[in-house]
Amino acid sequence: MSSPASPLRLFVPGDLATGLIIELSSDQAHYVAHVMRRSVGDAVLLFNGRDGEWQGDLAEIQKKAASVFITAQTQGQPIERNLTLLFAPIKRMATDMIVQKASELGVTVIQPVITARTNSDRVRVGRLTAIATEASEQCERLTLPVIFEPVSIQDKLESWPEDRVLFVMDETGTGAPIADVLSESAAQDAAAAAFVIGPEGGFSETELDLMRSLPFSRFMSLGPRILRADTAALAALTCWQALCGDWRHANKG
Repeated sequence: MSSPASPLRLFVPGDLATGLIIELSSDQAHYVAHVMRRSVGDAVLLFNGRDGEWQGDLAEIQKKAASVFITAQTQGQPIERNLTLLFAPIKRMATDMIVQKASELGVTVIQPVITARTNSDRVRVGRLTAIATEASEQCERLTLPVIFEPVSIQDKLESWPEDRVLFVMDETGTGAPIADVLSESAAQDAAAAAFVIGPEGGFSETELDLMRSLPFSRFMSLGPRILRADTAALAALTCWQALCGDWRHANKG
C-alpha cells in the first residue's frame, strides 16, 4: 500500500485563518488537479508571507477553479533578517537560476542593477516573481522575496542608506577574504546584509572607484579563482547564511 502524498505548498495573497475558504488561482487549480492529480479532501499547505503556514483540505476542484478550507495553523510567521541582493542581469537562464537560488537562500530583496558592462538589460519582473514563488513553495519558506525593476547602479548607490553596509564582491582580488569579513559581521549580529555582484566581465574601473569611495562599502574576495557572476552570487549568499544567517540555527537539511 503506497503512502499518502505530501501536502502541496502554495502561496496565496489573501489573509489566512481557521475556517476560511481560499479560492486558488486558475493556474494553481490546474496544477493541483491536472499536474499533481490531487482530489477533494487532500491536504494543502498555504502561506502568504504574513500569517505563517496553514493546513487545509481541498474543498472543491473544477476545470479552472479550486478552493481550500483552512483547518489549522502549522507554523507561525518567522522574523527574517533583511538580506538584499543587487546583481547585474546576465543571460536569461543564469538570471533565472540566481533568482531561484537566492529565494531558496532566504534573500528578502532582489534588485537588478544596470552596470557599464551589463550585457542584458531586459528583465521581466513578473516572470522572475513566478520563479521566486515556486522556489519558496518548494523549499518550505514562508515568505517571498520582493523583486524590483532594474535601476542603474549609480542611482542605487546614490540612494543607499549610509548606515547600512554593502558587501562588494571584488573580482580584482583586492578585497579581504569573505570569511574574515563575515565573521566580523556575525560578531556584530547585524540585522541586515546586502551584497552587490557585478556582470560578466566585472565592474568597470569607474564603478569600482565609486564604490571604494563610499563609506558603507566593504570589498570582499571569493578566493583565487574568477567565478561566473551567477556562481559568485550563490557563493556569497551561502557564506553569509553559514556564518551570519539562519543556517546557524536551522533544523532542516
